[in-house]
Amino acid sequence: MLGFPQVKRYFLYSEPTDMRKSFSGLSGLVNNEMEGTLSSGDGFVFINKRRTMMKILVWDRTGFVIYYKRLSAGTFEVSEAGENKTIQLAGSSLLLMLEGVSLQSVRWRKRYRRA
Repeated sequence: MLGFPQVKRYFLYSEPTDMRKSFSGLSGLVNNEMEGTLSSGDGFVFINKRRTMMKILVWDRTGFVIYYKRLSAGTFEVSEAGENKTIQLAGSSLLLMLEGVSLQSVRWRKRYRRA
């Protein structure tokens, strides 16, 4: 069974992306628009204009991997990025997006106590 590799961070490109782009096209967006480093171990998330498709570009030590999801109903929720084209996502937030949970209604509970 395949799964996500160990990814440090996820970065969402907030502009609509042409889903015909593959490895080279998405890599160009990471380098030129997102100012990211492709071999950093980070995941780069792209969503189409209708917000029904998502691609995640990841470097996994030996090459690039693209994870691709197309919804049969509904849309992905995307938060506003402001002036930046890149939004950093926690892995847990990405999983919630993939499952269709509204990130606006999620309330994170405190899990540790500061000394």
